[in-house]
Amino acid sequence: MVKFSDFAQTLQSSDIAALLKLTEQPEVISFAGGLPAPELFPIEEMKKVDVAILEKEGRQAVQYGTTEGYVPLREEIAKRMKQAFFVDCKAEDIVVTTGSQQGLFILSQILVNKDDTVLMESPSYMGAIMAFDPVCPKYTEVPTDDKGIIPEELEKILASDAKVKMIYVIPDFQNPTGITWPMERRKAFMDIINKYDVVVVEDDPYGELRYDGEKLPSLKSMDTQGKVVFLGSFSKIFMPGLRLGWTVANPEIIDKFVKFKQAVDLGTSTFGQRQAAYFIKMFDLDAHVTEIKALYAKRRTLMYESMQKYFPKGITFTYPEGGLFTWVTLPAYMDAKEMMPKVIAKQVAYVPGGIFYPNGGNANHFRLNYSNMPEDRIVEGIRRLGEVLKAELK
Repeated sequence: MVKFSDFAQTLQSSDIAALLKLTEQPEVISFAGGLPAPELFPIEEMKKVDVAILEKEGRQAVQYGTTEGYVPLREEIAKRMKQAFFVDCKAEDIVVTTGSQQGLFILSQILVNKDDTVLMESPSYMGAIMAFDPVCPKYTEVPTDDKGIIPEELEKILASDAKVKMIYVIPDFQNPTGITWPMERRKAFMDIINKYDVVVVEDDPYGELRYDGEKLPSLKSMDTQGKVVFLGSFSKIFMPGLRLGWTVANPEIIDKFVKFKQAVDLGTSTFGQRQAAYFIKMFDLDAHVTEIKALYAKRRTLMYESMQKYFPKGITFTYPEGGLFTWVTLPAYMDAKEMMPKVIAKQVAYVPGGIFYPNGGNANHFRLNYSNMPEDRIVEGIRRLGEVLKAELK
């Protein structure tokens, strides 16, 4: 019999995961995943990119590379950090990762010990919870409203818990709620952070996907003490299958991050990094992002209007200014997880909200994704979902 580690023995199959497997069936209208629209993947352009890489670099393009990442790509990321996130940084401040998920995992490994406290928004990204779980931290959910973390509540926690090591936040189009922190909330957050010895992990995979309003500065751009670590990703603005993300941090964190990454994978795909770098040089990534935003904005608005039409009174939902998700709140007595089999029977799927809370509870929520389904299926899926909600309301 295999003797697994203590942590491995805690790993169990989720009944939600079993239900979500059903969403792989083509007849199911799935609002569950956070998948980009595949019809926007630049396949024809990538054929030209691949030829250019192999003609120019040949076998070197598929040789091992440095753990930090392909320098031309890191230089392009530095430019993008300035353009899109208002952050001044250099290639040496950046590590290319195998998706931003790897960045989450490595940061928890190098910053957090068992029973240290990790602060998170309430709710927060379930993938981050999964990435942090192996270090066995204590999770504290900071009270959160429709403008993000409540500063006064954050300060109370920081003042009372000396074991807080890391704060994980998604200020732009948060997963799962879709909310965005306004400027005054960002300033208040940073004013508090500057008083405490704590690292902030700012996860921003959706920041370039703004459909309404003005782009706001990232927390990293407001960081004067090197406390903010920024995570970015090409998954939502380019192609998720390349598994390309990046981490921007101060030199002290970068040093430990690189050393740990060497033990994980030696380095992210050298060919995949070249694919991204060459695409940026050969084509217009900004124009591609503009095309993505136009489609997602249309689908966001259509889903919202469909929910207004088909959802019964007493159910609320967010209208995100960008990103991929809207968040639905049911009456307190309803349980989205218990209701899910009835929704699956209608060949529709969502993600129950309880799994976005590291300490559980809050069953009367679910998350919907609008980026992946075509317009006719959005309307039909919301109509079917509305039928179930009407039947479940007391």
